[in-house]
Amino acid sequence: MLLLIGGLFAFFLIVGMPVAFALALASIPVFILTGTMPATVAVQKMVTATQSFPLLAVPFFILAGNLMNATGITNRLVNFARLLTGWMAGGLGQVSIVLSMLMGGISGSAVADAAMEARLLGPGMISKGGYSKAAAAAVIAFGSVITATIPPSIGLILFGFINEVSIGQLFLAGVVPGILLTAILMLTAWLVAKQNNYAPDLQSFPTFRELLASFVDSIWAIAFPVILIVGFRFGFFTATEAGAFLVFYAIVVGVFIHRELTLEALYEAVKGTISDIGMVMLLIMMAAILGYAVTIERGPQQITELVTALTSEPVLILMLIVTLLVVSGMFLEGAANILLITPIVLPVLVHAGYDPVHMGILIVTLINLGGLTPPVGIIMFTVCGILDVKTGAFARASIPYFVAILLFLTLLVIFPQLSLLLPGSLM
Repeated sequence: MLLLIGGLFAFFLIVGMPVAFALALASIPVFILTGTMPATVAVQKMVTATQSFPLLAVPFFILAGNLMNATGITNRLVNFARLLTGWMAGGLGQVSIVLSMLMGGISGSAVADAAMEARLLGPGMISKGGYSKAAAAAVIAFGSVITATIPPSIGLILFGFINEVSIGQLFLAGVVPGILLTAILMLTAWLVAKQNNYAPDLQSFPTFRELLASFVDSIWAIAFPVILIVGFRFGFFTATEAGAFLVFYAIVVGVFIHRELTLEALYEAVKGTISDIGMVMLLIMMAAILGYAVTIERGPQQITELVTALTSEPVLILMLIVTLLVVSGMFLEGAANILLITPIVLPVLVHAGYDPVHMGILIVTLINLGGLTPPVGIIMFTVCGILDVKTGAFARASIPYFVAILLFLTLLVIFPQLSLLLPGSLM
């Protein structure tokens, strides 16, 4: 039955059916053919999937991110990132990487971050910085993966919700890996820039006064993820309560401090949030049906038995799962991948002795890496579409950054304390 579910799901994707509906329709045979559960249970599972207090964190954080973008935060962060790194070789490429780290605490979405930076920085990288279109697309796209680890990552929220892992611990676990990934990508961008003579964006190092002024101007955005960490450490709020607080925080900053949040901007932020939430919630509802069908058929247990029959070595088990996640990431959007694949593979990894929080950071990063690879990587197509880049050229320009991400993932596997240090010491 599991093979039938997988075959139907693949068939529906090939014929062009939206992922959400493919998830639900692939599950129907379990309810119709096996007779173990009436078909009405499928509808009940759709509704039940939405009745979750932790899941409220998703709409709250999406709304908070959209509100922060509507208050002029993005331009302030661009100016700050430009002063920090614009004088380096590669100029705007370095700015895009640092901006991804800063924006990770605002948008929570790699695709949203990549699209914003491609429109905002891409043309300047090509016209002034000496970057080819493909090179500019590559550095922007791979930099957006940082957003997957820095709180409040939407991917980490979904991973914690669907696998019953503490979202607060996942947020804390992503801080050090996010900073490390930023450093590795900046070094890679510097080496590429030196090799290709990409021009810096600033001709001289900024003065301390300029840096301080820009930092103060951006302080309300920079404080955004810090508030999360402090709040989780001292138990002021759960992930859901943090999302609600940050919506309030964004409104106060926009109306009373920056004074840029107009009624029109508020309307556009709410409108965009409704669209984003609708997409995510539809995936969650439909994935709940498939998840229940797979559970009925003992999917996680069968996968665990299959993998352990092939090897009992934890490292080899992890390599098998990593390969599966990268391949699935090539074909499925990140949220769908997290909701569909992780409930199946996480029990296998936990059975092999791996920590679920550590695996959460690794898995969400891997899934976003899949979004950068053909044939249907959503981050890749988003950036290539905006900058008018062929996928072949993008793939060639991406090689150094792909190697850099592999190095990061290797370090994350070898040194689990990179992700477990903060959760272990602060919670």
